[in-house]
Amino acid sequence: MDQPVPRVLADLHALADDPALESGARWRLAEPDRQLDANLVHLPAGRRIDTHVEPDLDVVLVVVSGDGIFGTAAGPQHVAAGNLVWLPHGAARDLTAGASGLSYLTVHRRRPGLQIKSRAAGA
Repeated sequence: MDQPVPRVLADLHALADDPALESGARWRLAEPDRQLDANLVHLPAGRRIDTHVEPDLDVVLVVVSGDGIFGTAAGPQHVAAGNLVWLPHGAARDLTAGASGLSYLTVHRRRPGLQIKSRAAGA
């Protein structure tokens, strides 16, 4: 069996700053047999992600470039390049990109895929 080998997967700064790439996810971790999910997301200036709650997973967010405002139950929080943010499961939040846009990396435990299981006898 081959042993896993660490390697560089992407240049986040180059992806975050590439004006030719659209808004939304610019990179996703897609390695087989991974235990984590990760995404590099870009929001153009003023674009907003509406209030939502992740009920099951804690998320770590790293601001790669730009800045923005997190709406939280405790009030708005400014975030900028270099900030590391913990988003605990169950916490409501929204996000609005600042004047120069916002690119951020999210990392969380991988969600299990949908599985079709047969019913147990007598169920």
